[in-house]
Amino acid sequence: MVFDIPTMIMTVITAVIVFLFLFFMTRRMHAGVPSGRQNVIEWVFDFVKNIAGNFMDAKTAAKFVTLGLTLFIYIFFSNQLGVILNITTHHTGQVSEGVMEMLTVSGNPEAEAAKRAVIEEELAAGEGIHIAWWKSPTAAPSVTFALALCVLLYSHYIGIRKSFSGWFKHVFFNPIHILEELIIKPLTLPLRLFGNIFAGEVLIGFLLAGGLFASIPLFLWEGYSVFVGSIQAFIFMALSMVYISQQANDGH
Repeated sequence: MVFDIPTMIMTVITAVIVFLFLFFMTRRMHAGVPSGRQNVIEWVFDFVKNIAGNFMDAKTAAKFVTLGLTLFIYIFFSNQLGVILNITTHHTGQVSEGVMEMLTVSGNPEAEAAKRAVIEEELAAGEGIHIAWWKSPTAAPSVTFALALCVLLYSHYIGIRKSFSGWFKHVFFNPIHILEELIIKPLTLPLRLFGNIFAGEVLIGFLLAGGLFASIPLFLWEGYSVFVGSIQAFIFMALSMVYISQQANDGH
């Protein structure tokens, strides 16, 4: 496995942006009549709470609102970063040893050597390599699969803590549930998010190469991409609440 350093950098940048956003929006909150920034953050909070409340009773849903809010805001900002700005460098011929080391960072010497060989082959062939320094973290499958894995493992932890025997019967005593829990959910939850964001950024890159002639289509597509990014953040958060409710609710 080779680490994707640009994606790791963007993941940290997104976390910092989310922290600064929430700090700015909540630093002057009060118990009186809300206004301005407090209205916005309370609307988002109530939005997530209502989504969770559609699948769980109010007392149970309250335990997971913070998780849902974190997922929604983090994924929303992640989806938009590649829309507002795109920084990609194209390298041909030779790259510095520092850049080569960054692109081949791995805990496995064999994987590092294999990645270095691929890069050197592409450079020697004249094709060059592209490095996306600023992009949406969710355009990388490693990020979306990590997010999905965290949600699914947490949902199973809730089920096991509630009743190990009930969780075991629910997951393993029904062939459909085995397929759903071990294959369908771990694949569909991250791939839906990754596919939509990655495809959108590929098209943005294609339109940017069109120069002035593609400016109008680019403007329209970026507007649509903002909408898609928002919808995908909502879908991921809502499905996360659904999967958690399946383990947290009585009767499961």
